[in-house]
Amino acid sequence: MKEKYCNYLNKKHDFDNITMFGIFCLIVIISGIFGFVYEFIFYYFNEGMEYFYWRGGNFLPWINIYAIGAVMIYLLTYKYRKNPLKVFLISATTTGILEYISGLLMYVIGDGFRCWNYNTEILNFGNINGFVCLRSVIFFGLSALLLIYLVVPLCFLLACKLNKKSFLIISIGLCSLFIIDEMYNLIIARILSFPRASDIYKALGLKYVSFK
Repeated sequence: MKEKYCNYLNKKHDFDNITMFGIFCLIVIISGIFGFVYEFIFYYFNEGMEYFYWRGGNFLPWINIYAIGAVMIYLLTYKYRKNPLKVFLISATTTGILEYISGLLMYVIGDGFRCWNYNTEILNFGNINGFVCLRSVIFFGLSALLLIYLVVPLCFLLACKLNKKSFLIISIGLCSLFIIDEMYNLIIARILSFPRASDIYKALGLKYVSFK
């Protein structure tokens, strides 16, 4: 196992394009779920530890910006995987920019709509207009280390150990479920006026965090 990990750090992977696509699908799934779990726990403490709050707008426990950030981190830092400090700094900087731009665009286009607001959250030192803060940037940088040094090697290992067809069916199939869920709640439900995940979950009594 140690030898395989050293190979991961020192040698370039030789996966074909379709297998690499399957690996990206796994990264999207794992990172989106990771983001949901993080926010599920964080907002429990942030809102007074009375209720757990459902985060994201999907039926499945997955948040898209974490998946997008993870793919971006991989593309920007994989070649620097032998230098954890560089991985951390690049990831913290780029994800901070992504978070700020995403929050600002939603605020401008959505007429003041926010999915998060660091103005009103705990540990919000370094807060910039409620869209990004030092705590979030540090957390994303540390999460990038987890991604590059644990999640990606695990995905590579699965791609090597499993039969190629089985690996692709599992990775692409699962990722498709999350993407369909996202597309339904983000686009289809809005266009056709169908109930969204948040509408159904609120009707069932789940708590959501409201931002102003």
